[in-house]
Amino acid sequence: MTEIHPFISYLTGTLAKDRGALAALRRGLGQPPGHAPEMLRFVVPFLSERPSRWEESTLYLIASLFGLHPANTTSGNMGDHYAALRTPENKAGLERRFTALLAAHPDDLHVHLRQAVARLKSEEIPVNWNQLFWDCRAWNHPEWRADVRRRWAKSFWREPQASTLETE
Repeated sequence: MTEIHPFISYLTGTLAKDRGALAALRRGLGQPPGHAPEMLRFVVPFLSERPSRWEESTLYLIASLFGLHPANTTSGNMGDHYAALRTPENKAGLERRFTALLAAHPDDLHVHLRQAVARLKSEEIPVNWNQLFWDCRAWNHPEWRADVRRRWAKSFWREPQASTLETE
């Protein structure tokens, strides 16, 4: 179990039902950090004294995506969430989008995640916001990004486990 970041506790607890706050967070979609003044009061208190560019970007990205789709789960990762979208009809297209997400350069991650979260919202699939936060934090480091990619890929492409009733 990954440690729950205080920012995620704040989003999923305090802000999850606050429609005004969620609207303010959504205004940050597609914007560089700090360019949506409405969201500053929700993000700035969680920034360290001298945040790296990546730390700051991650907080703003997660906040804006959460504003788009605040449904939370405490299990899975983006690979699991994408796998839940898969049907025989959309398998090829979904795999292309998922592979593009896995290949995303850190500077383009926000574009791919916005598309992914919008798709999850359209199908009412909740997001493990805490895991996504930590995975995004790791995305800027090449070795850690490779670990995240492997975990997501394993979750997406693994074979569904047969139930114990089917195997008996």
